Amino acid sequence: MILSDKRILEEIDKGNIIIEPFRPECLGTNSYDVHLGKHLATYRDRVLDAKLHNEIINFEIPKDGFVLQPGTLYLGVTVEYTETHQHVPFLEGKSSTGRLGIDIHATAGKGDVGFCNTWTLEISCTQPVKIYAGMPIGQLIYFVVEGEIDTFYNTKDGAKYNTPSTRPVESMMWKNVF
Repeated sequence: MILSDKRILEEIDKGNIIIEPFRPECLGTNSYDVHLGKHLATYRDRVLDAKLHNEIINFEIPKDGFVLQPGTLYLGVTVEYTETHQHVPFLEGKSSTGRLGIDIHATAGKGDVGFCNTWTLEISCTQPVKIYAGMPIGQLIYFVVEGEIDTFYNTKDGAKYNTPSTRPVESMMWKNVF
């Protein structure tokens, strides 16, 4: 079950959902719009290795925008910091973003209960497209969890994305044992 706008506001009032900054005009019928932060990153090397710590190069989106190029994975970040203590958050692209040929996540659309951070975006595009810091980039929807939660993400030993950041965070796959 997806939370409605009224229910999202109730959960914010209870402290079960935190969105900072919160702007009422960004609340939709059953979602909340999030915006692209000013920081982007690309990987230093063209060939990535899942067993290695692949370094990223951070840069800021200029005020007059930045043109994304096909064939390059960009890591972005949301302006909004969120916390979710009783619901499963999903990050989806906005239809307006998709209609520009922009994908905002490759596989990481689901957050865990207890996720407390900005969202790193895995941005790719089908053709060159100019983007801007602060533009609407996606929407969060919240699902009800059935059953009690044993371990929240923010208290999980070994959680790889717990350190608060206002910049995109590279893959931490290299921390896994395989």
